[in-house]
Amino acid sequence: MEEEVEVAKELIVGLLEKMKVNPVLEGFSREGDVYLEIKGDEKGILIGKHGRTLDAVQFLINRMVNKRVKEPVRVILDVNDYRKRRVDHLKKMALQLGERAKVRGQSLTIGPFSAHDRRIIHITLKEDPSLRTESLGEGEMKRIKIIPTQQERGNTQPLE
Repeated sequence: MEEEVEVAKELIVGLLEKMKVNPVLEGFSREGDVYLEIKGDEKGILIGKHGRTLDAVQFLINRMVNKRVKEPVRVILDVNDYRKRRVDHLKKMALQLGERAKVRGQSLTIGPFSAHDRRIIHITLKEDPSLRTESLGEGEMKRIKIIPTQQERGNTQPLE
C-alpha cells in the first residue's frame, strides 16, 4: 500500500503546485484506501462551494493514481478536516428538519445534494421510525423529501 500512497502524494503535489497552492500534505493508508489530508490556508480554492471542487480534485486524483498502480485503490482527499465537518453539519441539519417535518405533520423537500450528501441524510433519518426519506429528480444533484410516516397525503412544503 506504500506505493499507492507515494504515487497519490506525488500526483496531488504536482496538481497543487500548478494551482499555486503550497499546503502541508499527509498521506496514509487505512483499510485498503489511500487518504490524503491537506492542511493549509488556501482551503477555499481547494474545497469550493459545498465541497464540489474537492470532489472534482478527488475524482481526478483517483483516476490518475489508478492508471499508475497495479491494483485499483480508492483515494480519499480532505482539506483541513472539511469532510468530517460537512458530515456533522449534514447530520445536524437532517435531524432538525426531521423534527420540523414531524411537528408540522408535513413533508419537507430540501436540496439539491450530491449522492454522498444524500446518503448521509438518508442514513441519519433512517434511524427515526416516524420518518422516511426519498430522493427526487434526475441527474447527479437531487433533492430529498423528508416524510413523516403519520402525515396526511398531499401535505408537502418545499424548503429552500
